[in-house]
Amino acid sequence: MSSVGYARLQQSLRLAVFPLQCSAKVQPITGLRQIGDTLAVPPNIAPAEDDLLGHLLFALKHEGVQLAILAQALPKIPAALLETELKNTPNGIYIRKACYLREAFTQETLRQHAPVRGAFVPLFDPQRYVTMPGERNSRWRVEFNGIGTLAYCATVERTPEIATLLEHDILLRAQSFIESLPTGMMDRAINWAYLHETRDSFAIEKESPSDAKAHRFIQLLRQAHERIPLSEDYLTTLQNATISNPFDMAVAFRHEQNHLSSGLQGAAGVAYVPPEPDLCRELMEELMRLGNHMPAYIDPLVAAAVISFGFVFLHPFMDGNGRLSRFLIHHTLCRAEALKNGLLLPVSVAMKREERLYLETLQKFSRPARQFWDVRWIDQGRYSFEFTGDSSIYRFWDATPAVRFTLEMAKRALEVELREETTFLERYDTIMRTVDESYDVRGSDLSNLVMMCLTNKGTLSKNRRKQYQYSVQAEVFDYIEQVTRVLLAQQEPGGKQL
Repeated sequence: MSSVGYARLQQSLRLAVFPLQCSAKVQPITGLRQIGDTLAVPPNIAPAEDDLLGHLLFALKHEGVQLAILAQALPKIPAALLETELKNTPNGIYIRKACYLREAFTQETLRQHAPVRGAFVPLFDPQRYVTMPGERNSRWRVEFNGIGTLAYCATVERTPEIATLLEHDILLRAQSFIESLPTGMMDRAINWAYLHETRDSFAIEKESPSDAKAHRFIQLLRQAHERIPLSEDYLTTLQNATISNPFDMAVAFRHEQNHLSSGLQGAAGVAYVPPEPDLCRELMEELMRLGNHMPAYIDPLVAAAVISFGFVFLHPFMDGNGRLSRFLIHHTLCRAEALKNGLLLPVSVAMKREERLYLETLQKFSRPARQFWDVRWIDQGRYSFEFTGDSSIYRFWDATPAVRFTLEMAKRALEVELREETTFLERYDTIMRTVDESYDVRGSDLSNLVMMCLTNKGTLSKNRRKQYQYSVQAEVFDYIEQVTRVLLAQQEPGGKQL
């Protein structure tokens, strides 16, 4: 079975691109059909094997827009071939898109035998992709409507899973849920969210922050509601506030190569290599510009995913990139004015619980990107890095997995983390009030014991009883357990609600 479309371009031109998620292949069928991860193509509509322009136009028509492939393939297709095809079909949608992109990628002007007429066509099909209001090119009557520019662009496919999550309207549900709580409960739930978002964001990096460091990070999260635009100075200030080692503090985006390690020895332990410093700085300018205006045009959670994962893949600092990338989810939602009354959606808490899935989502980009780096170990902690790929793999990336993961974590942050904590606080208040009506116990002792008993599903350990034996009557321990167990039993599924 011979390959077609993007797969044929990749093989024939030896392009430095990620493996295709879906490849087109000629098969003995009568109509174009999706079979698993293969686009089955009837022999009668497949271009000839050596017709690279034909394969490119087939890909644009049937396989969507993959800019990383197009950016490498189009400059290798002679201009005369495109001009001939344009002369034969002067208003063809896909040849116009191909010509538009080739001029953009090569800065070479193609000859038009007559002006292009007809309606403007979007480069990305809005039914297939999440798109933004576009910039129109009158010469080819093509509208660039991608998430970014032709210097840096993320693509997000409207998969059934993403469509369902977007229809769920997570942010509106979160805001409505918080506003439905009594004022006191609202404040406590939000304070819990800030504390645990901080704790779990550090925990993902295998760190336990000091009280001072945690306090600084909480202040950063609250500061996001000020909607400060992204800039190199602002991000550098944020990076310095999230770390404590003065030697790791930055004054600007990095000027040296960094990498992520898996813990193995030597070059085999280098798990990911971000773009070299000059390209990183160029793409960070594009990402910041995108982050400052994108949230006004697309779903804020989609924007948050693109900015957060785009940032961590560029890795503009030598340290602190992971925490800062998760902060940018919150920052982007605030830029979109999607969170009010100081609300924070504890996405990092959900990510910590789904850490394996988080790692898998990151690896969908980091693993194939690593294949384009020749890394050599020099001595302890020192490596040489040679990039063997093409800058387009960093410029044009598929953000679909990142968006799906972020939407799922936002949904979990609302429906599990926030709701569970609110339920916990309601139970805590009920037990505190019930015990306080029957016994006179020091407030701080009672609070600690109720918290421990609830966390331990209605049991106070022997060690806890011994710890408080000189300040709390013996029967109080039993009573706290009794009240807690009754309450938990009543609120079990099928039990009578209080």
